[in-house]
Amino acid sequence: MLRVGLTGGLGSGKSTVARMLALSGAYILNADEIARGLMQPGEAVYNAIIEHFGPGVMFADGSLNRGELARLAFAEGRVEELNAIVHPETIARQAAMIAEIAERSPTAVVVVESALIFETKHGEMKPGETKPNETVPPWRTRFDCIVLVTASDETKIERFVQRMAAGEPLTAERREELAAEARRRLAQQMPDDKKMELSDFILFNDGEIGELEEQVDELWPVLRYAAANTP
Repeated sequence: MLRVGLTGGLGSGKSTVARMLALSGAYILNADEIARGLMQPGEAVYNAIIEHFGPGVMFADGSLNRGELARLAFAEGRVEELNAIVHPETIARQAAMIAEIAERSPTAVVVVESALIFETKHGEMKPGETKPNETVPPWRTRFDCIVLVTASDETKIERFVQRMAAGEPLTAERREELAAEARRRLAQQMPDDKKMELSDFILFNDGEIGELEEQVDELWPVLRYAAANTP
């Protein structure tokens, strides 16, 4: 079995790569989707968020006001406070799901799609540990290899603007507002040149979709071989 961390900054195209790998036969776990499930009313993560950030991040129906939570995290510099609540439980859930897949399919390629693989300070803890091994980067305890999807910041920002503005008129003022938000979020993430130094495979996504498909098609047999030969 092979545990693959698929990462890339906002707007890099990692979700597109995840879909391509899924079509090839990979199991895909989306960190954001797992986290959203843990942030539903009644979940321990939800309760911890309300306790820490206050009732202002909750709508009248009890659901989380994600817009307000994002504002506190990114605009007011409290993102690590949020990560400290969400990341440990999300990573633990990922580990449990990976274990279930391994039991069913010992030679599977399991891909965890996450923007913050390198940035998170939280790693998978082994049985009996009271804290993660501080001599090993947290992500190395979770993954056998890392795939980075990269693009220029200009491309990332434009993709973010287009995604967020879908279905609404994109005035110059609204464009700049969304671009500023993209820049704020990118500033919270490790620069791609640093991520490249830590990654095992790099996919470049500034071109046409066909170019990205060719890179994924070349990568997939390598991952399959590794999965079949990884204990």
